[in-house]
Amino acid sequence: MLAASVLWGTTGTAATFAPDVSPLAIGAVAMGFGGLLQAAIAARPMLAFGGSLRRQWRTVALGSLAVALYPLAFYSSMHLAGVAVGTVVSIGSAPLASAVVERVVDKRRFTRRWAVGALLGVSGAVLLCLAEAGHPDQAAGAEWSTPAGIVLGLLAGLTYALYSWAAHRLINTGVPSRAVMGAVFGIGGLLLMPVLAATGAPFLASWQNFSVGAYMAIVPMFAGYVLFGWGLARVRASTATTLSLAETVVAAVLAVIVVGERLPALAWAGAALVAGSLFVLTLPARRRQRPAADAPDVPGRQSRKVTSAAAAGSVSEAPAGSSGGSGL
Repeated sequence: MLAASVLWGTTGTAATFAPDVSPLAIGAVAMGFGGLLQAAIAARPMLAFGGSLRRQWRTVALGSLAVALYPLAFYSSMHLAGVAVGTVVSIGSAPLASAVVERVVDKRRFTRRWAVGALLGVSGAVLLCLAEAGHPDQAAGAEWSTPAGIVLGLLAGLTYALYSWAAHRLINTGVPSRAVMGAVFGIGGLLLMPVLAATGAPFLASWQNFSVGAYMAIVPMFAGYVLFGWGLARVRASTATTLSLAETVVAAVLAVIVVGERLPALAWAGAALVAGSLFVLTLPARRRQRPAADAPDVPGRQSRKVTSAAAAGSVSEAPAGSSGGSGL
């Protein structure tokens, strides 16, 4: 999940190298061709598990629609509110949206570890957003662009949460992650083709624009979502979307190094909080995996912790390799 987030964090900076291409075209080529590539490499497992996917067509359809809407909202948000603000709002709102979806639909509890990690991560995302929004770099008369970008960022966060939940739900029914990602992202990619046909002409205007489009489709979208699908088979959707907060830090750092943006101290404090969130979410899981798997009968406090976590149904505390009905 963290490796996928690093790749995704490069998208906003990459898009700045094609200023003549609209955000709708960027989103359509990135997720559109990226999704079709996912389907191409997953053709065999998709055919093998076609019956299971057809029986759950509503979940597949929901995930595919969310996949198609997400890049349009995400890249439009960055275009209107700026790379850092758009990324932070989109990715920062996804863990909360994902947890609400799991709570409402799956009746999942909010675990204490996730709550602490999400609080740190979202707080860091808010600080990053406030720091970037405080820069008076917008032209006069465009005061509406930041609020509009934030609204689109919230929509992107919701759609990200929805397709993460849909993919995770399908994987938990026994369908391999490759087949799930191929079906959901392949259909989503097809839905984006009309948008690309209507807006994608600038990609053919120069080799630089074409290279940006190819990079976006192959590296962050195709390779990134291969890693994302692998991770979804091992962690619940709300944990996955919280771990993806690392994307906001990568995007902010690249904005400084590559684009030349300057981040104030408030932004770096936000990045530190996001790093703390990732520490909370990942380190405890690794520590508890070994006693649970290797020495479940060890007496004392460590054994009581493992037993307590299992009894409470704290899915996100389970060993990372579990992919059964418990949600991991």
